[in-house]
Amino acid sequence: MPLTLPDKLPAIELLKNENIFVMDNSRATGQDIRPLKIVILNLMPIKITTETDLIRILSNTPLQVEITFMKLKSHTPKNTPIEHMMAFYRDFELLRSQHFDGLIITGAPVEQFNFEDVNYWPEMTEIFDWAKTHVTSTLYICWAAFAGMYYHHGIPKFDTDKKVFGIFKQKILKPSYPIFRGFDDEFYMPHSRHTECRKADIEQNPDLEILAESAESGVCIAMAREGREIYITGHGEYAPNTLDNEYKRDLGKGLPIDKPKNYYKDDDPANEPIVRWRAHATLLYTNWINYYVYQQTPYDIEQIR
Repeated sequence: MPLTLPDKLPAIELLKNENIFVMDNSRATGQDIRPLKIVILNLMPIKITTETDLIRILSNTPLQVEITFMKLKSHTPKNTPIEHMMAFYRDFELLRSQHFDGLIITGAPVEQFNFEDVNYWPEMTEIFDWAKTHVTSTLYICWAAFAGMYYHHGIPKFDTDKKVFGIFKQKILKPSYPIFRGFDDEFYMPHSRHTECRKADIEQNPDLEILAESAESGVCIAMAREGREIYITGHGEYAPNTLDNEYKRDLGKGLPIDKPKNYYKDDDPANEPIVRWRAHATLLYTNWINYYVYQQTPYDIEQIR
């Protein structure tokens, strides 16, 4: 994203040399635009890692983007310092009266629970309802995708026989849709989950469209309300070493885990991962911001309905 910095700040030229897009105040105030307001509900256990992953993948758009991090009042994370949460996150209650151009809801480590058994489910459903009238487009990732399709459209989730774990080739079913502008016919996406929504259930719902799928990992991307709801069952935002860290973590805990598929060079965990998803993942998020947020959101953000 463009970073707005004071005029002539020495860091501007240094950051430009690193290919980071920055903008000084003179240029920013001279543009007849307003920053896009994106709020991120980060439910992942290691908050700082997920923040970094999402900011990295959102940073390539030439649009000004203002990021707000949301947290749940009904849940206290165990793996992130409370000082970090207090400094950078705001309760949903404090944001409820505001409108946002975009919302990203991440996965969560509760995927094998029934939705109603998750202790923060009541607050999640409030956010789902709020987003329909206060956000132009919402991106639901992994557990959030299953939760959103269940709450909004009655789509059940099911446990998989084995963890869906690795990098899987995806086939685009709606190549003319703007979310895939600039894509090749196939793309790869990381997946790391124990649950799935079944294609047949989604196809029976007239409000949902399947946009991309895999013979190995199932439904990857679905859409409702002409892009105001976009559901992604994988993790395009993952850094190169994320699956490796998860694999070694589970091995260290003695959990039953297969090595991630289509990930390591020569399929050998002693080798480095082969990164084959990053370009399309960046394009996916850029297309979302451009075509489903920026092109659709009103200039007066209070007019979002």
